[in-house]
Amino acid sequence: MTAKQSIAAFGASASQVFAFYFILGRKSAKTRVFALLGLVPVVLAVVVRIVMRGRAEDVMAVFTEILMVLFLQFYIVILSLFFGTSIVAEEIEGRTLPYLITRPLTKPGIIVGKFGAYALLMALMVTVNLALSYFIMNGYRLGEASLYLTFLRYAGVLGLGVLAYTAFFVFLGAVLKRAILVGLVFGFGWENVIQYFPGSTQKFSLVHYLKSLLPYRPAPGGKSTLSLLLFRLEPTTPAVSILTLAAVTAVLLALACWIFRAKEYLFEE
Repeated sequence: MTAKQSIAAFGASASQVFAFYFILGRKSAKTRVFALLGLVPVVLAVVVRIVMRGRAEDVMAVFTEILMVLFLQFYIVILSLFFGTSIVAEEIEGRTLPYLITRPLTKPGIIVGKFGAYALLMALMVTVNLALSYFIMNGYRLGEASLYLTFLRYAGVLGLGVLAYTAFFVFLGAVLKRAILVGLVFGFGWENVIQYFPGSTQKFSLVHYLKSLLPYRPAPGGKSTLSLLLFRLEPTTPAVSILTLAAVTAVLLALACWIFRAKEYLFEE
């Protein structure tokens, strides 16, 4: 098979798998559970808006200090962990892998197609719940153009986070049998600790580059309006942050494809 034929086969496989698993994933119980979990920040936004009525600055502070922490350091991580590690695991546990790989599909196409389908599902869930939370808490500013630009930036940061974390967890799922346990340690251990280390050490976390892309507005007196999120952050430039996240996503996804193609997966009795 020539290189051109290989690329065409990969593209056809990825598109078929994407279409199938996007529809399947949209109807799954797992998706419904995580969509409901994403409503927690929305409920908090409603409560805060009612309690802090007339205190516009305090309302926005709660969004940046609490709700964005929930989205950035919990929601996208837990989504990516369970969807990412399941890309290989669900085929092994359901014993559907032999049927999948005997179809005229390339193994890298299967990984990339499922990755794309699940990443889109997650991005939609995150964006919808972020929009509800954000605009509920900023209802008094709906006439300001800057409000929408800031929202797009928040949504873009979370979208990049979904891609990078999911690629990492797909890689873990292709390598390890119990990838979800290692993923929990990484997502809620390493990522939550290393980001507060001084100097270049914090750059060994994905969340560092995501935080570096957040809207940053120094408040009077030099205090940040994102003091909790940006605590001890020594930000990387936006261009380098985006390139780093893109490179991490591409490299880890490529490694997952290579491992999935080369490794022989055994079923447990």
